[in-house]
Amino acid sequence: MHPILKSLGLDRHPRVAASGGADTVATENPATGETLAHVKLETLAAYEDVVTKAIAVQKHWARLPAPKRGEIVRQIGNAFRAKREALGELVTLEMGKIRAEGIGEVQEAIDIADFAVGLSRQLYGLSMHSERALHRMYEQWHPLGTIGIITAFNFPCAVWAWNSMLAAVCGDACVWKPSLITPLVAIATNDLAREVMREQDLFRPAGLDPADLFGLIIGKDQVVGEPMIADRRLPLISATGSCRMGKRVGAVVAERLGRALLELGGNNAIIVMDDADIELVTRAVLFGAVGTAGQRCTTTRRLLVHESIVDDLTARLVKAYKTVPIGDPLANGTLMGPLIHKGAVDQMRHAIERAEAEGCTVLAGGVEGIDRWKSKPGHFVEPSIVRVPRGKVPAITKEETFAPILYVFTVKDLDEAIALQNGVDQGLSSAIFTLNMRSAERFLSVDGSDCGIANVNIGTSGAEIGGAFGGEKDTGGGRESGSDSWKQYMRRQTCTINFGKELPLAQGIRFGE
Repeated sequence: MHPILKSLGLDRHPRVAASGGADTVATENPATGETLAHVKLETLAAYEDVVTKAIAVQKHWARLPAPKRGEIVRQIGNAFRAKREALGELVTLEMGKIRAEGIGEVQEAIDIADFAVGLSRQLYGLSMHSERALHRMYEQWHPLGTIGIITAFNFPCAVWAWNSMLAAVCGDACVWKPSLITPLVAIATNDLAREVMREQDLFRPAGLDPADLFGLIIGKDQVVGEPMIADRRLPLISATGSCRMGKRVGAVVAERLGRALLELGGNNAIIVMDDADIELVTRAVLFGAVGTAGQRCTTTRRLLVHESIVDDLTARLVKAYKTVPIGDPLANGTLMGPLIHKGAVDQMRHAIERAEAEGCTVLAGGVEGIDRWKSKPGHFVEPSIVRVPRGKVPAITKEETFAPILYVFTVKDLDEAIALQNGVDQGLSSAIFTLNMRSAERFLSVDGSDCGIANVNIGTSGAEIGGAFGGEKDTGGGRESGSDSWKQYMRRQTCTINFGKELPLAQGIRFGE
């Protein structure tokens, strides 16, 4: 078994097997195509056990003062600090992002734990003036209950942390269903939180295991996923993935009048005006479009460039793309690792072929850039730049292909650029590069970007945990991580206290007098 797995104790883990069977799923290293391990798939009965235990613990956890919950989350954050490099390398090994990004993802988990610790003393409610004499009104926030978390392969650690660390300080338990593509990261991540919980002197008299606050269920969608999203005991389902998946989750959760926090697809654009700092643009686009091999929901997929500089910028990008070191994501100096599996490579090929059929021109990468890696181990490709004919909007450019394809459009002014940017179904991240204050403010105005994230002179990728993360339209409308996203994990209660001797009604209504 790989040394990274051994360093985290996964070679001895009861969920992990050296050989496979019908009741296991194989997880592979996308850089080599080799099987890393076999992970045991769980049944509906196992799901019921996890949910029942989480609910039982949550009822006691909710009664702990929020700052005490925050103190335990602080310890969980420190547990991640102690394993930051090992867990980050596991992210790289199983998912394929480069080592710096893998460690950076674990740092996100640490950062959101730190954020949650401070938040545990700031779960504020408002006080309001009552229209009735001798009455006081205020609102307070209570824990929502036990929540379900469904995550995708591309951020197998951080997205769980965004949800679970906030949910924990808010007084909720979590049941996590991770992607079957990256189950090893999920096991190692969840175990760190469970180990910290077991160290707490909590709930023992009630016969409960504190670790059950963080439940994990590894199973197929049909076996555990569908029951999970339909489960009325889980008032909130937070799901990250494709728009297709989100529509299914949203419909099922809505039918039972539950809450759905959906983080779905992105088709993110950078607008580049004629006064932009072109060196800054080049660096931003390179990371935004090539980082994580184009497998971020915030990846830059469309570049909308002013006609006066489009040729210059495109030439710079083509030159820069040729210098990107592609290879083993654990090796020093690598800037782009593999795609997650062969299906992702096939989807990239299909998208490029469609773009060419619709009149686009491949300037870098392309099908040839895929074929050059065909005989080598792993699922490697070359990042592609595709020039779109002036005045055309090919159908493929309106879709999200989870691969490093950058479509370059030519625009004559800001109005055309904003219309192009907003003219897709997704609405996650957006950016403009300009040194003109009016252009920047126009982009950020009500008539500008329709995305949940709008940046000026930085790219579309690499959001900080302090701000609420999420988007509009087919992206789902959810918000995770910072700002006031905590409110989604709690229920609001409006309270009115009458400390007088009369019983006046609101709006001056007189009843029975």
